[in-house]
Order: sequence, then C-alpha cells, then structure tokens
Amino acid sequence: MKSQPPTNSKERLNNQKDYGTESSSGSNFSYSESGERIGRGQGALIQVQNLCKTYDNEGVKTAAMCGASFVIGKGEFVSIMGPSGSGKSTLMQILGMLDRPTEGKYFFEGKDTFGFDDDTLAGIRNKKIGFVFQSFNLLPRTSVYENVELPLLYDSKPDGQNRKKVMDALLAVGMEHREKYLSNQLSGGEKQRVAIARALVNNPDVVFADEPTGNLDSKSGLQVMKILQKLNNDGHTIILVTHETYTAEHAERILYMKDGQIVADDPVRNRRMADGESELLK
Repeated sequence: MKSQPPTNSKERLNNQKDYGTESSSGSNFSYSESGERIGRGQGALIQVQNLCKTYDNEGVKTAAMCGASFVIGKGEFVSIMGPSGSGKSTLMQILGMLDRPTEGKYFFEGKDTFGFDDDTLAGIRNKKIGFVFQSFNLLPRTSVYENVELPLLYDSKPDGQNRKKVMDALLAVGMEHREKYLSNQLSGGEKQRVAIARALVNNPDVVFADEPTGNLDSKSGLQVMKILQKLNNDGHTIILVTHETYTAEHAERILYMKDGQIVADDPVRNRRMADGESELLK
C-alpha cells in the first residue's frame, strides 16, 4: 500500500493533542508549534524556515524552490520525492551546502548557516556530510581504495588512520575485497557501493543520496537500499532524493515536492524493508 500525502500543517496539528506523537513503523513523530513535523532522534539536525532559491539569468528570474519549512531530526531516514523539475535536487544542493538559498533560514546542528563563509561550509561538507550521486562520480582509472580515501586527503589535521577508515568504510558496504580494483573494472552496483563507502569514510552526521538507484538494475538497487537502511539503523541520518514512490517508501518519512514547493510531509505507514525484498521495483 502506498503512503498518501497528508493534509496541510494546520490540519495535521489539529489532529495532534499538545503536539503529541504518532507512531509510524516503530518511529515517533512530533510537531513544532508552527506545525512542522519533527522526527525521531536526539534533537534537530536540520531546520529550514521559508527557504527559497531563485536563479537570475541575465535579468530573467526563475524560482526553483520557495517556502520550504521543515525539521529533520538526528537519526531520521527521510525521502524527498517529486517529479523532474519539482525542486528536490535544488533543495538537496542547499541542504548539502553545495549552494546557498536566496531567502529563508537554514540551521544545521542549531547554527544559522547564513553567516558561514566558503571555507566553513567546505569544512562541514568534508567532516559532517556525505554525498552519494546517481552517476557515482568516481575518479576513472583510479583504485577503489584511492577513491574512498579522497575525502581524507582534504583533512587539514590528518590522524594517520586513513587505511583503517577506508577499510572500515569498504567493509560496511561489502567491498573490502575490491580495494585494488580500478573503478572502471566495477559493475554499476559495485560503483555505487564504493561511492557510499566514500561518503562514509569521515563518519558523517548525514548522508545525502541523490537518486542513488536511478542507474542500477533492480537487484543492485536493492543492495543499495539495504546499505542505506543499515546505516540509518546504525545512527546515520539519511536523506534520499528520488522520483520513485517504491524507493521513497524505504524511508520513515516523505517530503513531497511539486512546482518548487513542499506540498506534503507524511510518515510512511507501511515502510518497505529492503532485507525482506527480492528486488527493487521501478
């Protein structure tokens, strides 16, 4: 059964007494006074208020996203879902600090990111955020080990633990036996698992996965979802961007986007668990 978009924030709030919780597949959700859903975990990791992004191309302004307000708690697994052009990738770029909003507020770990300079943002991306992309973005003709080690090379204070960190990350995705392989010698599913290992190597607080199964067959895609759910069970916050309902329902909660706006924010009432599936449906 597919999850259904909820009613608006005020109507959701009216259904909750004293901002109480509702259960969804074993997860608890509560609401802030403004009606924003707050997920399980140890407090807010991400909070955005009226976030907007407008592009200016020689005087022609295009609003890619506007009015986004929500909270994501530490340890949540959230999907951002919508059709092409809905603004979901723009939102992920801003949340991942790869771009800045035109308007609104973005708090990360309680700190307003508006005043962060480029060096500060780069440091947060390297230490606290991991990225997984649809196209893998591995360095060609470079070993699996070297690809995963790459984020560690930007550390201004190396601790001499690179090999342990790389091998731990590869072990987490079942690719430790491929450490000496070149990236072009891997299958699509293996490339994505290496990309996840690279995202994990600095033990980030949050992993952003942008259409991570989009270029994969159903069995390889299922492996990726198993890894993401396990990482979430281990305490990592996962934010998954997808246009596929089936894939989105592996999360605990879905933010639905359309025409640059978040039109719904709903718990997944019948969450799909990758461990119990034989393939990832498209």
